[in-house]
Amino acid sequence: MTHTLPGRRLSRAAVGVLAAATLTGLASLPAVAVAAEPDLGIGQLAPITGAQPGSGVDVPFSVLNKGTEEVGKVWVSYTLTSGLAAADSYGNCMYSTESSADEEPEKAVAVCAVDQPLKPGVLYVPEQPIGLKAQDSALYDKVRVSVDSTEPGPSDNGGSDPVPGTGAPLKLVEKGPATDADRASHGEASSSADVTAVNTADFALTGARLKGEVGDKVTASVKFVNDGPAWVYRELGQGAATVDVRIPPGTSVVKAHDFCSPVTKTHYTCGTSQSWVNPGRGETYPFVLRIDKAVEGATGKVSFTGADRPFDKNAANDTADLVVDAGAGTTGGSSAGGSTSGGSSTGGSTTGGSSTAGSTTGGSTSGGSTTGGGADPQTATGGNLAATGSSSSLPLVGASAAALVAGGGIFYAVRRRAAAVK
Repeated sequence: MTHTLPGRRLSRAAVGVLAAATLTGLASLPAVAVAAEPDLGIGQLAPITGAQPGSGVDVPFSVLNKGTEEVGKVWVSYTLTSGLAAADSYGNCMYSTESSADEEPEKAVAVCAVDQPLKPGVLYVPEQPIGLKAQDSALYDKVRVSVDSTEPGPSDNGGSDPVPGTGAPLKLVEKGPATDADRASHGEASSSADVTAVNTADFALTGARLKGEVGDKVTASVKFVNDGPAWVYRELGQGAATVDVRIPPGTSVVKAHDFCSPVTKTHYTCGTSQSWVNPGRGETYPFVLRIDKAVEGATGKVSFTGADRPFDKNAANDTADLVVDAGAGTTGGSSAGGSTSGGSSTGGSTTGGSSTAGSTTGGSTSGGSTTGGGADPQTATGGNLAATGSSSSLPLVGASAAALVAGGGIFYAVRRRAAAVK
C-alpha cells in the first residue's frame, strides 16, 4: 500500500482560499482605459458632367470625425482613372500610379498627410476643392476620395514610385458642427463619383477578303480598334465593345477566337479583354474557316452590337465585309490559308456589351501574313476590307509551315490572356 507523504497535497479548503484571494487581488487592480478607435467619414461625392478636355475640374469633398475623441492627423487620398490628371501639386501629397489589375484600369494616386487635429462632431472641407484636369482622352472617368487615421500602405498591384508634390499643402478648414444629415451622408471612409467629359471616341471595324479552293482552310482576322481621341471605360464586368460576326455562306468555322461565342453555326459575338479600351488599341479576332463549297459573291458581315454608343459620331466604319472568293477546286484535302488583317479606318463608333474575362490578345499568323492584337497597324486593300488568301496548289511543306505558325500565333494569344488573368 502506498502512503501520501505529509504536506504534499493541498486540501480542497486550501485551494478554495487561494482562489478567492487571487480573484480579490485581480478585482483590486486599476482598470486599463481602452482608447476609442477613430471613426472618419467622407461625404458622398456628386457626379461631375460637362467636363471639357484640356480644362480644369474641381472636386469638392468634406470630412467628418464621427468619433468621440479628437484625431491628431489624417491621410486624405484620391485616385483618378486615366482620362483625369492632378492639376494641383500639394506639398504634403505623394503622387504615383497604380497598375491595372483585377479588371480595373491603371489609376493615378495621391496620398496627402494632413497634419492637423480634427475635432469630433465637426465637419471639415478643403480650403479649395481638389484641382484636376480633364485630359484629351477623357470621356467616362471616375474619381475616388478616402480618409484614414493611419497612412495607407502601397498598392498590391504595383505601379510607379511615389513622388512628392511641390506646391502649397492641402489643408482642411472647419465648416461647422455636423448635423444628423451630415452624419448620414458621411457613413463610409471613401466615396466615388463619375466624371463625364464632352468628347468622342471612334470605334472602327475591318473585315477581310479571302481566296481559296473548295476544301481549303483560310484565316479571316476581324479587327476592332478605337480611333479615339477618348478612351472608353465601361462598368466593371462589361466589355468595352461587342462585335457581331456573320460567316460567309459556303464556309464553316473550324476555330473561332477565344473571345467569340457562337449564336448559331454561322453567327458569332465577340467581346473584349477588359472593360476599357485606350485610343489606338482594340482586339483582333482570327476565324479559321473551311471553304465547303464555291458560292459566288459569298459575303459575311461584321458589325457592332450591344450597348449604345452615343459618343461615336461616325457610322461609316461601324460595319465591314468578310468576302470569300472560292474556285471550284476539289472536295478533298485542305491547305492553310493566308492570314487576314484589317487596318483601322478613320472614324468609328464605340460600343459596350458583354465582356470576356482575360487579357488583350495577340494575333494569329497564317500563310506568311501576321496580325497582332491591340492597335498594331495592318494593311487594308481599301475601305474596311483587307485581302488575303490561300490555294490548294501550295507546296505541302509551305502549307504545313503556315499552319504551324498559325498555331503559334493563337497559342501566343492564349498565353497573353492567361498571364493577364493571373
